Amino acid sequence: LAKEQAEMDKIRQETHATYETTKADLELGLSGVRKALAILRDYYCGSGGAAAAMLQDGSSISALMQQPAKPELHSKAQGSGTSIIGILEVVESDLATNLAKEETEEADAQSEYDKMTQENAVVKTTRDQDVKYKTQEIKSLATS
Repeated sequence: LAKEQAEMDKIRQETHATYETTKADLELGLSGVRKALAILRDYYCGSGGAAAAMLQDGSSISALMQQPAKPELHSKAQGSGTSIIGILEVVESDLATNLAKEETEEADAQSEYDKMTQENAVVKTTRDQDVKYKTQEIKSLATS
């Protein structure tokens, strides 16, 4: 029984370590995808303020310096932006689903481990008590 419990403890530690690594990777990936989505949505769906802010304003530069001609604004490719955002949304959904699945599996594994550990403790206590009472019975029979 002690060997089984030790083996269960070892397996549980290994699976928990794997879960922690996987969870960290999934959370990191999910965070990155969400940041990328926010940036792309702002770029493709937001106002043109970010693009306009990149252009130089001639009023703040001294009169001695001549500004080059104002560059043409970069036009956003809406179709490709929508498809990129769509792909990233699918990736985000998959990562979130996998994270939820991993968390559920971890909770189930921990629950099963706790249940088996409790059962082993009950069996051990029962066996110890049986040995104790049998020993007392043998002693009482030997003295009589």
